Amino acid sequence: MGLLLKSSELRDLGNTNISGSLRPELGELKNLQYLELYSNNIEGKIPKELGNVENLVSMDLYGNKFEGNIPKSFAKLKSLRFLRLNDNKLTGSIPRELTTLPNLKVLDVSHNDLCGTIPVDGPFESFPMEGVCCWIQVG
Repeated sequence: MGLLLKSSELRDLGNTNISGSLRPELGELKNLQYLELYSNNIEGKIPKELGNVENLVSMDLYGNKFEGNIPKSFAKLKSLRFLRLNDNKLTGSIPRELTTLPNLKVLDVSHNDLCGTIPVDGPFESFPMEGVCCWIQVG
């Protein structure tokens, strides 16, 4: 059964031993600002519908068992400042569409099975090179 969160004012649910998968209905939480589900046992694909949560400032999904690609729909998250997807089983490449996020300050996709080139436009060009190795490490 998938994890469905109903409140737009969620508390930090990191490291709470949650398991299952994320449901597409999470994309209906338009006022959600912080999605803190790090260090749990959540698996499956990250729903592309999360790109509809337009007020999201921070998405911490690191330390789970997510598979598949990073959704291109995340490019719609114009308020997003922190995107931490590290320590999962994500594949594919870093979507170039993420370079259009004007407020993105931290992107961590390290310790996944990503491939391809690292985008260098938009907010990515302001990441220091040593930060790129840590925050956007591929492979």
